[in-house]
Amino acid sequence: MTEEILEETALAPSELIELFKHRSATYGLLSRLYAKEVDAELLDELHDTLWPVETGTDAGDEGNRLIATYLSGIWENTLTELAADYMRTFFGHGYSGHAAAYPFESVYSSEKRLLMQSARDEVLALYRAAGLSKQESWKEGEDHIALELEYLQILSDRTAEALCQGDTDAAASWLRAQYNFLDVHLDSWAPLLTAEVKKFAKTDFYRGLAFLTEGFLETDREVLEELLAED
Repeated sequence: MTEEILEETALAPSELIELFKHRSATYGLLSRLYAKEVDAELLDELHDTLWPVETGTDAGDEGNRLIATYLSGIWENTLTELAADYMRTFFGHGYSGHAAAYPFESVYSSEKRLLMQSARDEVLALYRAAGLSKQESWKEGEDHIALELEYLQILSDRTAEALCQGDTDAAASWLRAQYNFLDVHLDSWAPLLTAEVKKFAKTDFYRGLAFLTEGFLETDREVLEELLAED
């Protein structure tokens, strides 16, 4: 009966496809912002972006406000300022488990806040089951938040593609996979990470990213739960 999840939804197929494409784009942006420092091309793109005043959550609204305000005042040293804040926020001045907002699930799920623990093995198995492997240029652990966000981006793309092909059974399967990943992994530690990002970040850009992440994940969980409930 998994295909009934999407056959019984109140949304038209075209609206569902647009929904999953929009989710994919947002996951992709968040993934990129956590993966590495902002470069000139991305800064220009972000500066030209219209950041909505109302997102549906207080956290999302605050995130957009902080980011938009920061981008409205960019200057010749903005890239340097952001790069320094990225390193300070996510890597600090050395690894102690408490010196920065380390973007790895293992740090928040292991008792001693260590890297490369069971959470990394679990998400790696899921990536491989989905036919995914990390690029050789990626040197960090597989439980980095950028990869977990990218994984959900890919699954959202696959859901949209299945819907375009009229394969509601496959789309429902990808939908369940997304909800399960959110429930077991991202939602279990992302709030802890974003709380520390707010603590360590010195720019409104990265503080805004923390709020934006919180708001989007809150909304996205509700969206997936609603779609699954319609079974």
